[in-house]
Amino acid sequence: MKFEKISLACGNGASENNALIEGIFYKHFQNEILEQSNDASIFEAKGKLAFSTDSFTISPLFFNGGDIGKLSICGTCNDLVMMGAKPKYLSASFIIEEGFEVKDLEKIAISMAKECEKNGVKIITGDTKVVAKGQADGVYINTAGIGEVIYEGISASSLSEGDIIIVSNSIGKHGASIFAQREGIELVSDLASDCASLWQVLKGVFESGVKIKALRDATRGGLSAVLNEWVKASKVCIQLQEENIPISSEVQGICEFLGLEAYALANEGTFVLAVPESEAERVLELLRANPLSAEAQIIGKVDKEYEGKVVLCSSYGTKRFLDMPSGEILPRIC
Repeated sequence: MKFEKISLACGNGASENNALIEGIFYKHFQNEILEQSNDASIFEAKGKLAFSTDSFTISPLFFNGGDIGKLSICGTCNDLVMMGAKPKYLSASFIIEEGFEVKDLEKIAISMAKECEKNGVKIITGDTKVVAKGQADGVYINTAGIGEVIYEGISASSLSEGDIIIVSNSIGKHGASIFAQREGIELVSDLASDCASLWQVLKGVFESGVKIKALRDATRGGLSAVLNEWVKASKVCIQLQEENIPISSEVQGICEFLGLEAYALANEGTFVLAVPESEAERVLELLRANPLSAEAQIIGKVDKEYEGKVVLCSSYGTKRFLDMPSGEILPRIC
């Protein structure tokens, strides 16, 4: 690379554009399909497929626990995994602001390559656009993914009375850490985003043969959003035991200080499952064997008491509805 910052010429389709693609993206995303340099990639697929796409505009681009590159791969791969699919192929498109440091772009590409390796996926096509200074915030990334469905039957509308709700990790770490870093809040702790690829966590669960009713990563809107979507889709009630929901002291402290609610904070490496009661202990055992889900807990149960509602039950015997989050909780957390 002969330049240190992105110029508008890097997006013009000529020599500078080719130098950027070859010097950063081909270098780190190298595979035989991408190297064909065609307008569209040809690949082989069989059976039932899952397809997902997502765009990433997070601020700051680099955060404790990851960066926009890691997040872009985790986000799309995790969406495939939540539908019982093994991630196979990705596209990656970049909108880069003029003046962006090439060394930072390479850091992002390296993070993406590392997460691709963890998921066993290949980036086989992509696009690069450069916009004038002030028309973007450093870099935005879009990734789309295709996965091979290896576990079928997962659906938000399949919950029934008696099912158990499990969360894989303590909640709110991504939203809390991003907010603290963005606002310059100094913490005497090691709080970091939970940003992580979840294929290796759930692969063993899929292969075990246990019955999974519903599965969702608790990203924007957090635990509250996922569970409210489920009760409406399945026309049931979910009763949560507040004391069983894992929340770290750092996240709880930030929530109390700023008036936020951990249940609505975003996560990027935490998911929620609904399973039959007979499968719950087996699923817990499988999850806790992996460091990324070692904090997994049973947090609630499905019943019919308040159809379409999520109920938060305190240790004092009181109850309140946990509603779908509304308004702008935290901007640009993904």
